[in-house]
This record gives sequence, structure tokens and C-alpha cells, in this order.
Amino acid sequence: MDQHHEAVGSSAGVAVTTNRRRRPSGTAPPLPKQIGSTGWVWLIALGAVVVTGCLWLRADPGPLDRFDASITDAVISVRTGWLDTFAEKAHTVGSRVGFAALGLLLVFTAAWFHRWRHLVIWIISLGITGALLQGLELLSLRPRPFGVQQLASWEGYATPSIPIGATAFLWIGVAFMLVVPGRPRFWAKIAAAVAIAITGALRIYLGVDHFTDVVFGAIVGVAIAQAGFRAFAPNDLFPVTYGARGKSAHLDVTGRRGEAIRTALQDQLGFTVQDIKPVGLEGSGGSTPLKLTVTDEEGRTRTIFAKLYAKSHVRADRWYKLGRTMLYGRLEDETPFSTVRRFVEYEDYTLRMLGEYGFQTPAALGIVEITPEREYLIAMDFFDDAVEIGEAEIDASVIDEGLAMIRLMWDVGLAHRDIKPANLMVQDGKLKLIDVFFVQVRPSPWRQAVDLGNMMLVLALRSDARTVYDAALKYFTPDELAEAFAATRGVASPTQLRQQMKQDGRDLLAEFRSMAPARRPISVQRWSVRRVALIIASVLLFLLAVLTGIGLFFPTRGTVTAPTCGTGQSMQLMAQAVPSATRLPCVAHLPVGWSVGTAETIRGKAIFAIGVGDGSSDPVTVTLSESCPAPVEGSELIPFDGGCVTYTPTISDPDVPSFAPDGGLAFIARTDLIAAVAASDQVLCGALAPPCP
Repeated sequence: MDQHHEAVGSSAGVAVTTNRRRRPSGTAPPLPKQIGSTGWVWLIALGAVVVTGCLWLRADPGPLDRFDASITDAVISVRTGWLDTFAEKAHTVGSRVGFAALGLLLVFTAAWFHRWRHLVIWIISLGITGALLQGLELLSLRPRPFGVQQLASWEGYATPSIPIGATAFLWIGVAFMLVVPGRPRFWAKIAAAVAIAITGALRIYLGVDHFTDVVFGAIVGVAIAQAGFRAFAPNDLFPVTYGARGKSAHLDVTGRRGEAIRTALQDQLGFTVQDIKPVGLEGSGGSTPLKLTVTDEEGRTRTIFAKLYAKSHVRADRWYKLGRTMLYGRLEDETPFSTVRRFVEYEDYTLRMLGEYGFQTPAALGIVEITPEREYLIAMDFFDDAVEIGEAEIDASVIDEGLAMIRLMWDVGLAHRDIKPANLMVQDGKLKLIDVFFVQVRPSPWRQAVDLGNMMLVLALRSDARTVYDAALKYFTPDELAEAFAATRGVASPTQLRQQMKQDGRDLLAEFRSMAPARRPISVQRWSVRRVALIIASVLLFLLAVLTGIGLFFPTRGTVTAPTCGTGQSMQLMAQAVPSATRLPCVAHLPVGWSVGTAETIRGKAIFAIGVGDGSSDPVTVTLSESCPAPVEGSELIPFDGGCVTYTPTISDPDVPSFAPDGGLAFIARTDLIAAVAASDQVLCGALAPPCP
């Protein structure tokens, strides 16, 4: 309930009448930050169901095996010839080209619609999802379903299902990157659930996945992608729309955010908002500028200007400065802001500082908190009837004011760092300076020279180079002007200024340089160890994310743990890969310094390599297949009932592991594995075992 308060300043004795409210501790802000209840449900399920389930499978797989077997039996009971053919063909198309094609199509489509932020989040989530799926596979060590004949290809361990994770991840990407929020996205999620269910049912039908494999894979694929989009590209900040596109920095100020702005301005500044209108969006790329019509505490209707900052702007600022450091080196102090609160605090400080020095800048009215540490708004006076200098008629007095403004900045040790037409307003023939967020205290001489060059270019766009140059000689020496145009080149000028110079057609920069004393251009490239290290690290991180996530859309080649002799999961999986083999190769013991380098198990083949030393080479390769391949020089073929082992040493040394007595490599009988699986009430299909459906 609104209350009218009257407070008296203790030092100045000034009575301040307010009609403002303080939000009590624990009360939610008007625009709270949240991933959403469903988002948290998926993340909790990821930890409580998937990770816990994989640990359970590692410790005691029996209960889950029996549970899944009952579902598998029910599904395969409907197997028929035509359905087998359809399921096999659908699986073949999907596993070989389907995932990769859909993934590339999604990338190209998102790029076509300039959804760069969504695309970056999707690629990062791809790497995380791929790494998590493969890591959980090696945690669970679960063979393929027992007691059923597998009708399709597969790679590696079963849990969680990587193809199902890829399906879920793709559909979440489609829903959040291409489908507008609301009812269309709701139906896209329903379609995703149907696609996951159909794909999972087909894989259970084919005997390559358990029911829990499907569930675990779906949870991982949905949870990571959904959390990424909701945390870093929420709908209210980065809505998916079609048609005219604005800059991603410009936030939607209607709906919940609009109401939050109205509430916060009323409570914190005592302004009753009548109208909110975005303004000057073309020239603003780091905030959302707003023109607000308000009624103040004294009942006066007035127009104020505000800039809305969000946490997304902090991240954008951080990535922008990091990218510019990699492209050009550190031209100046490029330390990013750590929080959005610092954004508004700094701009409020620069507004007040410039006002004290006598610059014609808007008066600061205060900072408004929308959501703590997420969104803030800074309010200031609005220059009524002012127009951007690019749309105004200017005279000699305006030119003098612009040059005097830069001279004063030089004298007091400041740089604006963003001199462009959008930041220079003309009101009643007077020049006003706005958008002081980038103001720097004690800048480098290069930055001050760039400010001068950009101001002269802006003024020349509305007049001519000779007039501006002659006026500048009243404030700067010829050498200082030469330095300005030696420094002002390429990216040193804001994008809007470069665009207007291109549209103007005159080569104003060349004209200014011809008037000033000759001076060699100042390079914008600054090489350092830090810059080189950043470039290398960024490339490596990008490649790591791509290579880690690529396993979702292309075969993983069945990476498994070392096939140690015994009846463990890796040997059971090998027996499933070649169901006709009556014996299976394994590692009994290895000489000191030797170890299993790589091990892969896919349907129809199992391969493991023995390495030595730093692991840069694998001198011995062992391959199990259903039949012996054509003899190859240097390889030894070891045939037996139902299978064949190809032993390939690449070095001749008596200590090389081999299948000789005490050579380190050995065979185990399939009957041992059949007995071990039977002890858990399951059946290992294939040779020497009862036939499976």
C-alpha cells in the first residue's frame, strides 16, 4: 500500500518529499530471473536419474537389466518381416546421414536468420552434451540388451543412448532457435517428444537399446540444451521473431518487462510512467535506449531518457573486448565490466563528472534496479526538440562547440571513445553530447587523437572539410591534427560514422590528411604474447567443442574400456559384437610399460591396440571378426569356430605382447560369458547359447 513519506536531510536540512517504496527483504523483484520450473526439473532429473542410474548400473546392473528386459520382450513380440525391414532402413538412414544432415541444416538455418547468439549457445551445449553422453557411457559400462537378437548396427556401450541424445538435442535446438515462443513452440516440443518416442521405440524394437538407455539419452539431450537457451538466450531478452530484425542488444520493453520497468520507476524514483518508447535504436548497439513520458512526484508531466542494461550486455561487452583484443591487440584499457551493476554505476559517474566539468550532457536522475544483478535502468534528462547532428543544419558556432568539446576533454584528461552522429544532438543551435558510457579517464594519446579525428569527420559530413579544418586550428596545432588523422582509420571510427561517410561519397579523410602535415598512419595492430595466447586458446577451445560434440551426429566407433580377461562388461559387449565367436581375445597381463591404447567395439567387429611408452604409437593391434580377412604381410590370422582374430605387430621384439604362452594376450571361452550373464537371469545370444528372438 502506497504511503506518503517526508524525510529531512540531517546535514543540509532539506526536506525531500517522496512517494517511493523500498522492496522488503526476500520479496521477489518485478522481473525475477529463472530458468523455469520445467528447466529445473530436467536438470534435477539429469543428476538424480541419469547420473545415479549410471552409477547403479556400474555397481549392480541386475535390477535394471530385468526391468528393461520386460519392456524389450513386450516390444519385440510384435516383430514381423515388413516391420523389421522398415525399422532397419530407417535406422540405417538416420545413423549414417540423418543426424549429420539435420544438424548441418539447423546450423545453416540459424545462420541464415542471424541467430548467432542462439547458434553459439547451441554449439557450446553440443560439446557439453557430447562429452557428458560419452562420459556416462564409460561410467555405466553397460552391454547391449541381452536375450534379444540385434537387427541394426551399434557402437560401444549402451547407456545412455547417444542417438537418442542427439535426437533430443536436435529437436530442442529447432524449438528454441527457429520456432517463435508461445503455441508454435509448444507444438514443436510436442513434436520433439513424439520424434524421441518413435526413435526410441525403433531402437528398442531393433534390440540395440534398453528402455532406460532411451530415457537417459533423452534427459541429457533435453536438459543441457534447454538450460543453455533459457539461461543465456531467454525469450524475453532474445525472442525468436521473423520479419524485420533489430540488434540483439535491444530488449523487448513490452509485456512483463514493461510492467517491471513501470513498477521499478514508481518505487525507486517516484516516476509514474505513462509511455515507454524505444528511441535511437539504429545508433545504439550496447543497450536499449528509451524515451519515457512520466509524471514526477510534483505532478509534472515530463519526458526523460533512459538506457536499459541487462546481463546480456555484460557478456556482449566481455566477448566484444575479447574479440577485439584478438583482432587488433590491446589498443587501450579493455578490461571488461564484471557485472551489469557496474555498467550503470559507471555511466552515472561519468554523467555527473562531465556535468561538473561543464559539458553539455544530460543530467543524471538516478539508477533503477529491475532485477538484482541482471537488469538495471539509468535515467537522465531528455533533450526536448533535439535532433541528431546528422539530421540538423549546423553553422560555425556548432562546429566550434564540437571542437571546443574535444579540446576540453584533452585538457581535463578524458576521452569519449564513441564520437558518432547518434551521440551528438543539436538543440536550439547548441551541441549536446550523449551516451557517455565509454568515457575513459586518463586515456592513451591515441584514443584522444581518435576522438578528435572522429569529431572532425562528423562535422565535415554536415559541412565541408576545409571549414572544419580551419576552425580546428583555433584549438589544435597542425601536428595534433596530423596525429588525429594518422590515428583515425578503419575500426578506430564507429560503425555508424563509417557507414555515413560511405553514403556521403566524399573522401573526407583524404581531404583532411592533405591539409595536415604529412604523418605516417598509426597502426591499429598491437601484437603481444597475450594476444597470441588468446587466439591459440580460442581456436583450441572451439575445435574441442566441435570434436567433442561431433560424436552426436557421426558414429563414435564404439570406444570402450580395456578388454581385460574375465567376464566383465567389456567382454560381454565383445561377445555381443561377434555372436558367432566361440572364443574372445583379451588382455591377461602386459609387460611393464605396455598398456591398452585404444579399444573399440561395434556390431561385427572388436579392435584393441597395445601401446608402449608415451602412447604416441600402438605397435600391436588385435581385431576380432566373424571370418578371417585376406592375409596381409606382417599379420597373423588365428581362426577358430565362429570367428577369427587378426594379430598385427608392427615391431619385432621378443617382449611384444602376443598370444604365445605367457605373452600377455589370451582367449576366454564364450561359455564363461554365457554363464556369467545367466547368473543375472539373462541370456547372451549367439553361439553355444539358446537361440534368442
